[in-house]
Amino acid sequence: MQVREVISALENWAPLQYAEDFDNVGLLVGNRAEEVSGILITLDTLENVVEEAIEKNCNMIVSFHPIIFGGLKKLTGNSYVERVVIKAIQHNIAIYAMHTALDNHHQGVNNMICDQLNLKNRKILVPQENTIKKLVTYIPKKDAEKVREALFEVGAGSIGNYDHCSFNLEGLGSFNPNQESNPTIGKKGETHFEEEVQLNITFPKHLQSKVLQTLQEKHPYEEVAFEVTSLENKNQQIGIGMLGELSKQKEEAEFIKEVKEIFNCGIIRHSQLRDKPIKKVAVLGGSGAFAIGAAKAKKADIYLTADLKYHDFYKAEGKLILADIGHYESEQYTKDLIHSYLTKKFPNFAVVLSQKNTNPIQYS
Repeated sequence: MQVREVISALENWAPLQYAEDFDNVGLLVGNRAEEVSGILITLDTLENVVEEAIEKNCNMIVSFHPIIFGGLKKLTGNSYVERVVIKAIQHNIAIYAMHTALDNHHQGVNNMICDQLNLKNRKILVPQENTIKKLVTYIPKKDAEKVREALFEVGAGSIGNYDHCSFNLEGLGSFNPNQESNPTIGKKGETHFEEEVQLNITFPKHLQSKVLQTLQEKHPYEEVAFEVTSLENKNQQIGIGMLGELSKQKEEAEFIKEVKEIFNCGIIRHSQLRDKPIKKVAVLGGSGAFAIGAAKAKKADIYLTADLKYHDFYKAEGKLILADIGHYESEQYTKDLIHSYLTKKFPNFAVVLSQKNTNPIQYS
């Protein structure tokens, strides 16, 4: 099995098109054509993780966080990032990072947090916008069904619980061969006139190249006229953070204590308690200050996230509890999620869960 096959499996699961624009995801180090001896799963790719991969005969590391985030201008070993990259290259180890592509998956990072808390009635906290595309094209009526079925086969026409594909005959009809303004350039460059239908079909944005390639291959015309637009619908299956409910409400102090135990938090920093029971819980693994407004708008009783600054806690304004449970702590179960997926995908292959604790924060 080659690196490219592992990448294909990962990107079918968590397409990189849904990662945040600021992120650096995908294959960061290595050759796609390299044969894979074993895969090591980790939250962070540090030097000791690369050493672990060498010891366990794994020449591919699948990491949640990207070790290369900003631009690298030199590889001199003067920083931990440079040393990791150099060691990986020296030992021919590929490094792949998933990060916000998995953050935005409805069964990804934040769903794992909800699993640990046994939350029900889960919904995406901040649905991603512009993830649904619409293709409009014109097809000879006799070829329309064939093209539509081909587009269905590559995933167009159905998005979550939303299905849309239609033909529109209105205003098209048969062209008048006496009107030279309406010629159709068809097979072998011949100019002729055919009855056409308008095809409207939706598809998730990560399939755009595949959908357009299929359209070009299956459409009878050499020059295919089409338009692709982004729909304003918010995709309820893609987005960051999650909102859920406890099966029964709990007292604030009791719930915070449980969270501390579940996530093995050294400490939980939180805003002032409200003396109200906890029922609705918002979560967002990693740095989540940007979604405080969304948690408040959706009337969460408490918002569990990480990396909150001093002034962020003021934003609670008595409407919810803001709780910083730690960056590593909030995402620690993510590597188990990745390991579980790849183990099922490649059941007879060496997929190893890293035993290294990569949390840089210590508590005394």
